Amino acid sequence: MCNARVGQKAAFSKTITVADIEAFAAATGDKNPVHLDDGYAATTRFGGRIAHGILTVGLISACIAQNWPGSIYLSQQARFVKPVRPNDRVTADVEVTAVDVPRSRITLRTVCMNQNGEPVVDGSAEVWLPREAGGGL
Repeated sequence: MCNARVGQKAAFSKTITVADIEAFAAATGDKNPVHLDDGYAATTRFGGRIAHGILTVGLISACIAQNWPGSIYLSQQARFVKPVRPNDRVTADVEVTAVDVPRSRITLRTVCMNQNGEPVVDGSAEVWLPREAGGGL
């Protein structure tokens, strides 16, 4: 039986450090200078370094994994609203908006907020819950 319910909420917070940004760049090969080069980033519309958007979305994945261990991410829609800068504290908030019990799937509203309560990512996700994650299969 699927143990998720509509309205269920969860959150995960992390401070995004320069080391996190550099490790993400090394792991993925995304070495865009807006993420890694202070001088270059200062000349952009952001006025300084920013974290990779997908690094920020990764906090949503962490939130899902902590609350539904063994779950499988099926899709993520994300709109990047505001940049995340080094040393920003970001909180990923998820809320179950739909539960498909026969298919062991849940749909989530996904939002990341910075330390000032401003949204930085807005979107939705679909997740499969195998039996060990509270699903039915």
